[in-house]
Amino acid sequence: MIGDGVGIGIVGLGGMGNLHARSVQELGATVVTGADPVVDQRSQFADEFGARTYETHEELVVDEAVDAVIVTTPNRFHEPIAVAALEAGCDVLVEKPLAHTLESAERIAEAAAREDGICMVGFHNRHAASMAMFDKQHARGRFGDLTHVEANYVRRRGVPGPGSWFTNPELAGGGALLDIGVHALDLALYALDFPEIVEVSGVTQTAFGTSEEYADPEGFGDNWDAEAETYEVDDSVSAFIRCTDGQTISLEAAWATNREESMDFRVRGTQSGAQFTIGDTNLQILEAGTAGCDHYADVNMSGDATVTGYVEQDERFLEAVATAGAPETNTVEEALTVQRVIDAIYRSSESGRATQLAEPPIEQVAQLD
Repeated sequence: MIGDGVGIGIVGLGGMGNLHARSVQELGATVVTGADPVVDQRSQFADEFGARTYETHEELVVDEAVDAVIVTTPNRFHEPIAVAALEAGCDVLVEKPLAHTLESAERIAEAAAREDGICMVGFHNRHAASMAMFDKQHARGRFGDLTHVEANYVRRRGVPGPGSWFTNPELAGGGALLDIGVHALDLALYALDFPEIVEVSGVTQTAFGTSEEYADPEGFGDNWDAEAETYEVDDSVSAFIRCTDGQTISLEAAWATNREESMDFRVRGTQSGAQFTIGDTNLQILEAGTAGCDHYADVNMSGDATVTGYVEQDERFLEAVATAGAPETNTVEEALTVQRVIDAIYRSSESGRATQLAEPPIEQVAQLD
């Protein structure tokens, strides 16, 4: 199996850490260590995976059994863990977003360029069956030139409860945009092959998280208490991105809003279009023709339901670890572009004007080149 002989260390032993641990085990790797400051998390992880556990990532990255590190902590801690792992000679997969701020993301990218290990970023929806089928059809030229992407990741009610790290700007760096909007944004940029961006316009809003009257019918935010902690992150974002060659992206993301939930992803092309639900296994292609008479032709493609984005992504990571080759997808450079767009959306919202991406530091350009 692709992961045979690879020792994995997981930093952050909550739900995501356990998900990745099970995934890499399925692919043949060995989960040798885990690190988390919470005793109960360490105990549960050790029992399930038979792994050594540590309180800190500093102990984990110098464990000689660790070949690669997967980082699933709150966003603020991505940088110190990823950099320490890279400097210790480990390969790294860090969950999305790359970091809680653009500056922190840039420092991770600098370390990845400086050190020998690989660094990949966890945008698993690229590897779901729906997107995999889209990629193949696009490579065959079925869509013609892609002109516009509509990317949605909208919950009707789904604000993580106040008091969690998700609503703490010091730990998360942002709200709905950095948590779920980043998935839709990355997928849109990926679909367009990361085009050069001319201008970004965005508006973020905080309308629900501070309300004592917030209705949460499904109990998404457990033990809701609007006064429990300071809530200074965005509930929702609307953004529009213009690219150099005329391509455009419209983005809608929200933890809560008074509309139906949607994870619709729609791509317009000059020959045909495509639509699917982010992370799903099905793809619909929309075409029109003149054979016989003018007509619409909608093609529904059903992918393998056993193909999951997380497992496919982790397999790509283990392949890169096993071959010591540069990753072909989920690269730190791509994740840094996503982070630059996020930064531009927040700056545009603050200024009330369209803005451009921040220029990378000169030393970073030299390293990445």
